[in-house]
Amino acid sequence: MSVSASPARLATPLIEAPRGLAGVVVTDTEIGDVRGLEGFYHYRQYSAVELARTRSFEDVWHLLVHGELPDAERGAAFAARTARLRRLPDGVRAALPAIAAACSDSGPLAGMRTALSLLGAAKGFRPVYDIDADRRREDTLVAAAAVPTLLTALHRLGRGLEPVEPREDLPHAANYLYMLTGAEPDAERARAIEQYLISTIDHGFNASTFTGRVIASTGADVAACLVGAVGALSGPLHGGAPSRALDTLDAIGSPDRIDPWIRQRVLAGERIMGFGHAVYRTEDPRSRMLREIAQRFGGPRVDFAVQVERQVEAILAELKPGRALHTNVEFYAGLVMELCGLPREMFTPTFAAGRVVGWSANILEQAQDPKIIRPVARYVGPAAPVDVPPAA
Repeated sequence: MSVSASPARLATPLIEAPRGLAGVVVTDTEIGDVRGLEGFYHYRQYSAVELARTRSFEDVWHLLVHGELPDAERGAAFAARTARLRRLPDGVRAALPAIAAACSDSGPLAGMRTALSLLGAAKGFRPVYDIDADRRREDTLVAAAAVPTLLTALHRLGRGLEPVEPREDLPHAANYLYMLTGAEPDAERARAIEQYLISTIDHGFNASTFTGRVIASTGADVAACLVGAVGALSGPLHGGAPSRALDTLDAIGSPDRIDPWIRQRVLAGERIMGFGHAVYRTEDPRSRMLREIAQRFGGPRVDFAVQVERQVEAILAELKPGRALHTNVEFYAGLVMELCGLPREMFTPTFAAGRVVGWSANILEQAQDPKIIRPVARYVGPAAPVDVPPAA
């Protein structure tokens, strides 16, 4: 990064940033961090993986939004409070069939962008600039609690099924699976999805989190911030990869095809979905934990995925020496969700059902800073000004 002379229109010098803002620190945060060289990330002062192994989704939600892990009594109270927020306003519920029909080709995540805007209007969300910290926090709780209800309802409506109303007696992850399938999930699958959701609640200044914070810096309402974050998450280079990683397994098909299939694509310069990460230069700790969860289920599909991982890493090390390319979270996330009965079109929406809590924490933090995020771009078009030609 270097400093260059400022154009006449600017009072401060321009700072040259690398592509993608890689390595650029844009603010301070107390929410968490990703230490890519170590293969470690944390939520506040706690290891994110340890939290996923030992605590409930609601406890980690409390940690991110309130800044501390609750004891048993406060945790139960917070879980009960957020469970009561799962039901949708009548006007929002009534609009979902039309939204689902309009988004029949693009899926629940696209529909949720519209539904979230409608929820914010129905709930009277006001710009974060105009409300106090308590109201901001309440708005994030309302939105985050409603996201799983919106996603599952839109999915079911898209398949010609009636939405399933949320249950307040089920934990967050179990209720999500219940609303998705209409059947109460077994404890092993509910816990597996809960651990996945916890492991992906937050992950540094990724594209969707940064997008949400940029919008929050304008003072916009919580729903607007979340809609922008959802839009960023939908991209295949961000949250849209779990199903594509499974597509890779399907395309390879059998162990004898791993080597030729991967070599052909690497030599052609194609990306192998589920491998490599923008930050980690060692094994992704989320992938390690999700691999363990998948292996608890066991079966030929899991064994094949582990074999693919090992051989792909060896081939990448051979063909791309000097680059540490390991599985990222998407590779085993898709496998775990498949093992728990989720259809592929719900993989990225499920990611959003957990990440909405991390977005919420970042929105709350950004709302405390009165400075709008407003970078500049270097103009490289034709020299200006020139005379405007007359109309033909």
